[in-house]
Amino acid sequence: MTRGPEQVALAVSTVIFALRPHPTTRRLALWIPLVRRIRAPHQGTWALPGGPLAADEGLAASAARNLRETTRLTPRYLEQLYAFGGLDRAPSAAERTVSVVYWALVRPEEADAGAAGVNVQWFVADELPELAFDHSLIVEYALWRLRNKVEYSRIAAAFLGESFTLAELRGVHEAVLQRTLDPANFRRQMEASGRLVATDAFRTG
Repeated sequence: MTRGPEQVALAVSTVIFALRPHPTTRRLALWIPLVRRIRAPHQGTWALPGGPLAADEGLAASAARNLRETTRLTPRYLEQLYAFGGLDRAPSAAERTVSVVYWALVRPEEADAGAAGVNVQWFVADELPELAFDHSLIVEYALWRLRNKVEYSRIAAAFLGESFTLAELRGVHEAVLQRTLDPANFRRQMEASGRLVATDAFRTG
């Protein structure tokens, strides 16, 4: 099928990460919500939340709206990740689709308040079923970006509340990086980074 230059659609999709216990190991793991497609192409296959960009809507606003409508999530951390526009993204579709992809981080209580049901479910990010289009590639890229960024930015704090313990922060890093970190070394690195502000609060239990 030959496509004319006018046959290009723009869509917005989002990869949402939350930390939840793994169903088998009970250790913290990265999870993402997926939406079951209810129409062709790839009807019945799981996909990332998203949809076409409206002519009167900004990219970030479209990503936020789609999340509210499909998952009832309103993440505080929402950042543009990348644009995917390969010629073979959807070879059976009537038009070429370019997707601007965002990624979002939500806290566990926010994830628990989101929608879940027959057509919206949470999956362990490293144990996903077959996804529609090139969404497996998109998730793989988002995981790579997250695991690279967590070591030099404040992004890990987006999984936690306004205040947290160093042990909780280390737990986030270990879940994202998929390795155990030495508590003493982690404390030294965090204190030397200048990214944390100590409080007078204490947590017990």
